[in-house]
Amino acid sequence: MRRTFLKSTAASAVFAAAAALGLPSAWAAPVELSFYYPVAVGGPVTQTIDAMVSEFEKSNPDIKIKAVYAGTYQESLVKALTAFKGGTPPTLAVLLSTDLFTLIDEGAIVPIDGVANSAADKAWIGGFYKSFMQNSQTGGKTYGIPFQRSTIVMYWNKNAFKEAGLNPERAPANWTEMVEAAKKLTKKDASGNVTQWGVKIPSTGFAYWMFQGLTTPNDTILMNAAGTETYFDKPGAVQALQYWVDLGSKHQVMPKGAIEWGTTPKDFLEQKAAMVWTTTGNLTNIRTNASFPFGVAMLPAAKHPGSPTGGGNFYLFNKSTPEQQQAALKFIKWATEPARNAKWSIATGYVATRPDAWETPEMKKYLQDVPAAGVARDQLQYSVAELSTHDNQRVTKALNDNLQAALSGTKTPEAALKDAQRESDRILRAARR
Repeated sequence: MRRTFLKSTAASAVFAAAAALGLPSAWAAPVELSFYYPVAVGGPVTQTIDAMVSEFEKSNPDIKIKAVYAGTYQESLVKALTAFKGGTPPTLAVLLSTDLFTLIDEGAIVPIDGVANSAADKAWIGGFYKSFMQNSQTGGKTYGIPFQRSTIVMYWNKNAFKEAGLNPERAPANWTEMVEAAKKLTKKDASGNVTQWGVKIPSTGFAYWMFQGLTTPNDTILMNAAGTETYFDKPGAVQALQYWVDLGSKHQVMPKGAIEWGTTPKDFLEQKAAMVWTTTGNLTNIRTNASFPFGVAMLPAAKHPGSPTGGGNFYLFNKSTPEQQQAALKFIKWATEPARNAKWSIATGYVATRPDAWETPEMKKYLQDVPAAGVARDQLQYSVAELSTHDNQRVTKALNDNLQAALSGTKTPEAALKDAQRESDRILRAARR
């Protein structure tokens, strides 16, 4: 985007004269914002963000936004913190909700309710789904505004179900039913090679998140709200990991070892897997590219339904001027208005983060056309916060590494989770002081 700066003495003189006379100045430079955004997410969202920025700038000519597409969520966090430490922080960014404690510990962000402090602002903050706010607030303050948010859902191929003698209109409702269905859906060629897996649960990239898709319905929470303790080796967690391991090693309805996060939707679209677990953010991608009828369901229940929430929040960065922070807040509020929140959800597949967005005419029509879009919203009543702690990347790496060890067969689920908990305790020792 082109930027114009007034540096000449003449221009400055005109601006000063206008200000002295109390006249509005057409020469005033717009407030400039830099906006870091992760591009490596499900669905073609970059064009949607570009369109949103352009629309906002047209109606707010005094604000200019430079969108910086910074890579994956992890890359975006590193780049944002590097820029912050280098003295050129972004004004705002969409980063994982689980980055909350890391950003606070680095002093990189400011509480949004410190900027949005009017009665109307407080009502706006209170209007988001409570389950999304679990990863947005801490210590009585609001640091993140839910935007690109999701839950994990299960997609199933209705043609594959029909061919296997299963009801194509009904997904497995619990763990036992999923195993039974997956056995019927797993297909092999004459040589004994699997041509279609019954189910795929990805284990790279966001293994801990998929693991929460198993622990949550098994009534097991992995951390405390303060982000200072984890509970990886609870009996319910061990049981959940044993179920995940058994899908590949015992039941042979899923590949053993690592399953790639990025290729799981592709495997579903290419009919190499009849059921897949992935983010609701892939809904638009699958709707656009599936050559077969498919369904979307809540994750199968163990003791009850459930999924962790996921995805990204808006954050306001420290070291920005008050003018920049107010301008950034204006954009965040604009982007989360009910009609625009609905439009964003329809365009991307991510969950509209406010109940009032679901009451708009656009969303009501969308739900009539695409009832599957309501599954993730309905699952929110059972949802819990995504794993987030102080020093979160090291803690989640300890868990991810041990999950991979269990799935590859080099550790038992119990040993893997005990090792993960031991390492987490060591990492979080400082946070508990």
